[in-house]
Amino acid sequence: MEAAATKPRTTSRWWLALVFILGCQLVGALGAATTDTGTSPWYATLNKPAFQPPGWLFGPVWITLYTMMGIAAWRVWERRERVAGASAALRLFFAQLFLNAIWTPVFFGAHRIGLALAILLALAVTLAFTLRAFRPVDRVALWLLVPYLLWVLFATVLNAAIVWLN
Repeated sequence: MEAAATKPRTTSRWWLALVFILGCQLVGALGAATTDTGTSPWYATLNKPAFQPPGWLFGPVWITLYTMMGIAAWRVWERRERVAGASAALRLFFAQLFLNAIWTPVFFGAHRIGLALAILLALAVTLAFTLRAFRPVDRVALWLLVPYLLWVLFATVLNAAIVWLN
């Protein structure tokens, strides 16, 4: 009898995990769909550093990172009623997700590479605070965000190099 009572909760928890993953994927998809990324004539005219990865790499990396982000946020969401600080950690998560969402339109849409760099710096700081807030809530969630932080730091260096070269 008790197992039947927990089964719907398990099912809904996995459904919610999918919602978090798809929500994070949507952030990336909206940025890509609303701007002319990588293939635009404007972007082609920019001087880029030698360490810039090939364009085909960005899609698979972001799909993987957004999936990991969704799982991390879901894990913290699942603990929000039991662990102090989980709700605050989620607010930080959504703040960094907003910064993530606006970078693409600012960089590729508005062609404001300096402002995009400022957004990436704010994103990196907010993300670092998010990891710090995730630590006491769920260590797995923390580690799921580490590759994302490393990628954001790399993107910040790349964006800074593009500002410098242009």
